[in-house]
This record gives sequence, C-alpha cells and structure tokens, in this order.
Amino acid sequence: MGRLVTTFYHKKENVEEYIKISKGFDGSDLIEELKNHLASDSSLLELGMGEGKDLDILANTYKVTGSDYSDAFLNLYKEKNPDSDLVQLDAITLQINKKFDGIYSNKVLHHLHEDELKQSISRQAEILNPNGVILHSFWRGSGIEEFDEMFAMHYMENDLIPLFEKEFKILEIRSYKEMEEDDSLFIVAQKRS
Repeated sequence: MGRLVTTFYHKKENVEEYIKISKGFDGSDLIEELKNHLASDSSLLELGMGEGKDLDILANTYKVTGSDYSDAFLNLYKEKNPDSDLVQLDAITLQINKKFDGIYSNKVLHHLHEDELKQSISRQAEILNPNGVILHSFWRGSGIEEFDEMFAMHYMENDLIPLFEKEFKILEIRSYKEMEEDDSLFIVAQKRS
C-alpha cells in the first residue's frame, strides 16, 4: 500500500475510527455498475475490503475473495465470517497465485502514488483471466490530500485514462456523488487481449 498508508490501518484505533466515519456508506451503486460488465458467478477479487461492507454485497453475486493489507481488518471480518475467502495483499504487488474474472476496489487505489498505481494496474492485468474486468473508484479532483499518517491522490477522468489504457480497454469512466456532487469517479475497464 502507499508509503504513508503502510501501518495506518494496522492500528486498532484507526480501524475503529474508519468504521465510524464510513457508517452509512457502501459501494452498492458501484456494484450495480459492475453487474453491467461482469457476469454473475464470476470470480472476483476485492482490493482493500476494509470492514467488508462491499464484500458482503459482492458475495451475493460473485465468487468473491476479499483482501486487505491490514491484518486488523481481516481479523475483524474473519471473526464474524470464519468461512470467508480472505487474503492479506498489498494492492501494489498483488502477490497471489490465483486468477480472477474481475477486480474491484472502492476508494482504495487513491492511497497509491502514481508510480505505485501503474505497478498495481500492470499486476492486475497479470492476475486477470482473458477479458477480465476491473472497477475502481477514486476521489475526483486534483492534488494530494494528507491527513494523519495517510494520503489520498485525487484524479480527474483524463488523469486516469492514460494510466489504464495500456493494459485495459476503458468501458466506462464517469463522476458520481458520494458526499458532494461529482466528488468521486469510477472506471470500468476490460483487460486487453
């Protein structure tokens, strides 16, 4: 995970604070978009599952593997869902010996610097099956927001397209409202043959 994020979510108090802040938010709308591009029962990897709200929703449609860099998040979810398919993964290197039909993340990859994001995108293409699909969301805007031991890169649509288009065919990219009008964007893309 990004240089400043490496240990942030390993601390129990930071995990608890994140859970409070994110209450009432999930990726339901993003997952509905994903369903337009990825067939039911496809294998799917979620990057940065956090407390697992999106993972629970994704599991209703897909054969999902949850992942996070934080053992605190993984342990918390595993306590409530002991039979779940979880793996500890760094979103940059994605060291996993498994292939997927899709990869999903909701406001995770914005914690990576641009060079780290490029590395992640390349690795995602490697672990996707032919014609595999990705959906990722980001904060929309420009610049870097830093707080505590963490940062978030903000992107505009035209910033993301060149990062993804070498490995992926862009199927859809557009803004949406998470908290304020057009404060977020998502990209859906398909692995190039």
